[in-house]
Amino acid sequence: MVKLNCIRQIAINVQDVPRAVAFYRDILGMHFLFELPSMGFFDCGEIRLMLSKTELPQSERTALIIYYKVDDIQQTYETLSQQGVEFVSAPSLVAPMPEHDLWMAFLHDPDKNLLALMSEVVRPPQENL
Repeated sequence: MVKLNCIRQIAINVQDVPRAVAFYRDILGMHFLFELPSMGFFDCGEIRLMLSKTELPQSERTALIIYYKVDDIQQTYETLSQQGVEFVSAPSLVAPMPEHDLWMAFLHDPDKNLLALMSEVVRPPQENL
């Protein structure tokens, strides 16, 4: 049985990341985490807000992407695929972080809203050679 633990991240597509970061940080007073050339991240309690650069025209943009945290992304992907869910992308490593690897997979709901599964996979400690 699939269990989506919680919403961990919501993405908002923007055209100008620095302008959007300044708005959310300086005007709305959100807790700024970090910025990359095409993304900005904020802490919103238990949910992370990601501002993500898009080149798509307004008519083709998805306004929001909801990221659901799952314990085992591969098993969740397999289970949902067996239930007929069509994925936009299979689980893949998107970012090696200091303490874990961040994996994601993308799918559409029945109304073509984009959803994501994300899993923070802890790497085993490095053994001394």
